[in-house]
Amino acid sequence: MWQLAAPARVIVAADGHRVVGTANMYANRPGPGSHVASGSLMVARQARGTGVGRALTTDMIDWARRNGFTAIQFNAVVDTNTAAVRLYESLGFVTLGIAPGAFRHPTRGIVGLRIMWLDL
Repeated sequence: MWQLAAPARVIVAADGHRVVGTANMYANRPGPGSHVASGSLMVARQARGTGVGRALTTDMIDWARRNGFTAIQFNAVVDTNTAAVRLYESLGFVTLGIAPGAFRHPTRGIVGLRIMWLDL
């Protein structure tokens, strides 16, 4: 799932020889849903708050626009990940809804997953 055929893409953020983040991007659904992009992002704990997440997300937005997608949908943003939610909202994403209890957080227990959307 992490690496898919083009136009899907995987990028890595590095600080010297250290990987500090990564993102993949792809069509959210095949066929009639293929005009909407999606993706997943990860930022290393020690790199959080340094702009890595913003750089990965803005790169994804640029990629989606260049490839003719009309929107980006994040299917599963953990509701308690307030830094990610704030970042995505600052870039224009809105929350379409929250699936309550859809994620088993390792320290906070059962929490919701947000579905977030950005019109391009």
